[in-house]
Amino acid sequence: MKKKLALCTPIPEKKLEIIKEYCDITICGELKHGKGNVSEAQTKEECMGHELIVLGDEYAGADTIKAWSEAGMKFMGVAKGTPSTVDYDALEEVGIELSYTPGRNRVAVAEFNIGLMIAATRKLALSSTGLQKGEHLGPEVEDIYDIPKVKNVVWGPLDENHPFTDYGIGFELYGRSLGIVGYGAIGREVAVRAKAFGMEILAYDPYCPAEIIEADGGKSVDLDTMLSQSDIISIHLPVLPSTEGIVNKDWFSKMKPTAYVINTARAAVINQKDFVEALQNKVIAGAAIDVFWQEPIPANHPLLSMRNVTLTPHMAGLTTDVDRWSGEMMGDEVIAYLRKEPRKYIWKVKK
Repeated sequence: MKKKLALCTPIPEKKLEIIKEYCDITICGELKHGKGNVSEAQTKEECMGHELIVLGDEYAGADTIKAWSEAGMKFMGVAKGTPSTVDYDALEEVGIELSYTPGRNRVAVAEFNIGLMIAATRKLALSSTGLQKGEHLGPEVEDIYDIPKVKNVVWGPLDENHPFTDYGIGFELYGRSLGIVGYGAIGREVAVRAKAFGMEILAYDPYCPAEIIEADGGKSVDLDTMLSQSDIISIHLPVLPSTEGIVNKDWFSKMKPTAYVINTARAAVINQKDFVEALQNKVIAGAAIDVFWQEPIPANHPLLSMRNVTLTPHMAGLTTDVDRWSGEMMGDEVIAYLRKEPRKYIWKVKK
């Protein structure tokens, strides 16, 4: 008799062909109803009675997990880099190991991260928005294709009304120091790309062996060294009881006043009030962030009016490629379970 699999996230067809040899598959959750259209109660009901349950962004709290376990669940997977949508304590209690997809969007986030560094330090977002709002423009012309013959086209004169004066000018990444907080899958991808820009990598991760960081051409340093010597600090921490609000005023006070903070991880690792005050009071030069403490960000949030902050709406890990990487990894986890082989991507519960 075939096993029953409740599938809420895409898995590539080649992997599914193998899985179908062992399983009858029920399409559930967001894979059936669309992104953001499923409640936990609905997911709980649809997945009930399946031996294997594979989630995407669906939530599964303690009651849901215990109910699934009592109904015969023996395998659970969450196709996320950090499976924060499920109750870890409940999984431990029912004795189920959790498969996940670490690093599924590591390239997407790393590329976006580099983009945020350049956008923030070179004032890209500020100047682009300013021009679109009508700042620093020339008078209207009758024919935009009637171009005057000028060899050296410049945006001048360089006076108090010039965009360089208004927006400021930034610095190059080349020759600068990048502090990386958390040298996991994404932190490492950022480091490798930053090295290609000629940056010095100062990585702080007490759980990562120094030889791994040094093999990538970086330096493993303590927290104070990373904070005091970095021109840009990029955050790559998961949200755990030990990391909530860990990036706070003590960190900001040790940074260079010219330093920028980049966060594409989770907002909860930064103390919101300390962060806002550090930016307002120019304790640090600026920031670029893709994640917020509430999403969508409240319309009256002070970050929205700060000219030294670049904001994007939680899109760093979102590309047309991510589901494919995630599905490949989760497909391998399911197949390993079905073949009674060791699984590669087991979430280690972190406190």
